[in-house]
Amino acid sequence: MRTFLYILTFLSVIGLAFWAYRENYKTQEALTEVQDLRRDIGGARERLAVLKAEWAYLNRPDRLRDLSEVNFERLRLLQFRPDQFGRVDQIAYPAPPILDLSTPIELSSDGDDRP
Repeated sequence: MRTFLYILTFLSVIGLAFWAYRENYKTQEALTEVQDLRRDIGGARERLAVLKAEWAYLNRPDRLRDLSEVNFERLRLLQFRPDQFGRVDQIAYPAPPILDLSTPIELSSDGDDRP
């Protein structure tokens, strides 16, 4: 009986060692994947910063003004003037819906005959 317990304990230790070995490699693989993802996120953020800088460069007011002047015949773009804008009190908002309160509503009680 004692030998059986020794063999069972020995096999349990070997099984747990094998399980710990596999878990260790799974953990290392997950950490490597996280590191790769972080590197990819950093690269994407750098590309986004470059794209934002390029967008700001291409949307400079003086550049857009020059482009609109060069392409005036085709686009017919004009500059904004203050008199083109209106005031808030000039906006016509739709009237709120009117509820029909002329139709009577019949009410009932739960069988209570009190007035």
